[in-house]
Amino acid sequence: MALKEQILKDLKEAMKSKDQRRLQVLRSLKAKLLEKEISERKGGEASLSEEQSLEVLMKAAKQRKESISQFEQGNRNDLAKVEKEELAIIEEYLPKMMSEEEIAKVVEEKISALGATGPQDMGKVMGPIMGALKGKADGSLVSKIVKQKLNQ
Repeated sequence: MALKEQILKDLKEAMKSKDQRRLQVLRSLKAKLLEKEISERKGGEASLSEEQSLEVLMKAAKQRKESISQFEQGNRNDLAKVEKEELAIIEEYLPKMMSEEEIAKVVEEKISALGATGPQDMGKVMGPIMGALKGKADGSLVSKIVKQKLNQ
């Protein structure tokens, strides 16, 4: 089942079960998907690919993570808790993220394949690595691992 269809199905279930938090998050995701669909439409009918739908969800998850960080810094644990609950709902629709060890292995392979030798090659390796790990790993974690490997 396509990601958008799954969200719509779960949205109906949330309405029936009166799960307000889930309903709010799923409505938000539906709106973001529709917004992206409209912006991608050039003349004719266009629906989003799975990859585009995933991008929308990953962006929503990233926004929640940033909000959690800011709320925790501002000692607003009540708001951080709400954002964490919403993030958990969004993450149900995202593919399982790679572990730090799995990311490190891919990074090492790409660095040796590209012949990168030091921190000056960061830009040279980040593009291909992020292309290979798109949707499977958090960009900030990948960046941190690449820096560690290039500074050795």
